[in-house]
Amino acid sequence: MSDPQLKATELDELVDVKLVRAWLLTGMFWLMFTPSIGAAASSYFNFPEYLGTSLELQFGRIRPMHVNGVIFGAFSTLFIGLCYYVVPRLCGVRVAWQGASHALVYIWNFTLAAGMVALMLGENQGLEAGEFPFYIDLVIFAVILFLTVQFLLTVSRRTQPQLYVSQWYLIAAFVWTSMNLVLGTFILPFYIHGINSAAFHGLYIHYIVGLWITPAGYVIIYYFLPAVVKNPIYSHKLSMIGFWSLALFYPFVGIHHYLYSPIADWAETLAIITSMLLIIPVWTVLQNFFGTMIGRWSNFGRNLPAKWLIMGSLMYLVGSFQGSVEALRSIQEPTHFTDFVISHSHLTVFGTFVVWAIGGLVYVWPKIHGRELWSFKLGNWSFWLVTCGITSMGIVLSAQGLQQGFMWMAGTEWIDSMNSIKAYWVVRSISGIAMDLGMTLLVYNLLRTAMAARQADSNHVAPVDPSPVTSGAA
Repeated sequence: MSDPQLKATELDELVDVKLVRAWLLTGMFWLMFTPSIGAAASSYFNFPEYLGTSLELQFGRIRPMHVNGVIFGAFSTLFIGLCYYVVPRLCGVRVAWQGASHALVYIWNFTLAAGMVALMLGENQGLEAGEFPFYIDLVIFAVILFLTVQFLLTVSRRTQPQLYVSQWYLIAAFVWTSMNLVLGTFILPFYIHGINSAAFHGLYIHYIVGLWITPAGYVIIYYFLPAVVKNPIYSHKLSMIGFWSLALFYPFVGIHHYLYSPIADWAETLAIITSMLLIIPVWTVLQNFFGTMIGRWSNFGRNLPAKWLIMGSLMYLVGSFQGSVEALRSIQEPTHFTDFVISHSHLTVFGTFVVWAIGGLVYVWPKIHGRELWSFKLGNWSFWLVTCGITSMGIVLSAQGLQQGFMWMAGTEWIDSMNSIKAYWVVRSISGIAMDLGMTLLVYNLLRTAMAARQADSNHVAPVDPSPVTSGAA
């Protein structure tokens, strides 16, 4: 193989900078907008009438806007933009059907905006992470299916003989999600009812988290962590153990939120067992990430993208362990229907995967604009505001949830249990506002970087670190 330093410029030429910029720019909008809706929704717990009595602004309308907006808007839009940067560099060829992808940016974002309006107006299918009306789901499915075929075709044309681990996870994320969206779009809302609907909805929502967000997050960190710390990935074998254990165990965990329900006992038990077995892919990939950092900690303080990626890994360790153990019957008894579950979802979906997407964004955005980040100090403020916010939110929601559950088990009246945890909700809202402020400062920093760029209209990226494939990561 030729010198990787010589190949870096050739790989840069394959990236469509305008396309990457468009996806990441719109992703930054959703990154500011949709988590802010979450902070607005959480404030209802302490101030139930602070936004008036308009139905469009009530909790039941804006909460699904927050959930779907973070998943499909903030995370997925940034992830797709990063894919358009990663895929050509790993494959050594331009992305197939690249011209059509420019129109896809507008289709995707217009659909999400229409979905936000529809949810605000009360159009809701009643499935968590699947609340969008059918016509919105249909377009989302079509876009994901197009991206799946597009990236599969690009991978099939690759010049690199070996698939790097990020490509394994990218292929899996798009293929699995295309299949899951068939379930969530065409089958579940129309043909499955009663307790079976609850069971299959448990599968659908966990496939969104475990077979879309999780492998997509792995695409990001497996590519960018070696690039930002200039170190090959610690172990390719560990990455494959993580991949196949995720593929084997995750499809069965979706029912673990329905213990003590009329769902068949064997299905509940299988969900418990596979939930505990998910510790295997979590700990193997985390060993890989921290192993990659060996010998690189001395420069960690000034390496902003690495700080985002490693902070997300720490949140992944805590949140995923929390998720596995709460699948046990003895743990779920005091935590089910409490804010302990909300702590877990925030530590993983936001604290891990959105944070990893931010890490990739902070690395790529200056690269495609040919400049350093406009202000490292401002970037550091963003990092610590988000870190302190998500940490305090995770702690207070966990404590609050445990208090809720044990009070209910002791026979406390529901209204009395609510009155006793109001202080936790205040801290939760403050934590969310801190996170929103951090992301707003981050987006401002990135926009100032773009405004200061000397070659903003160029289709060529600045020289970047060698691809993980050519740096020995595979």
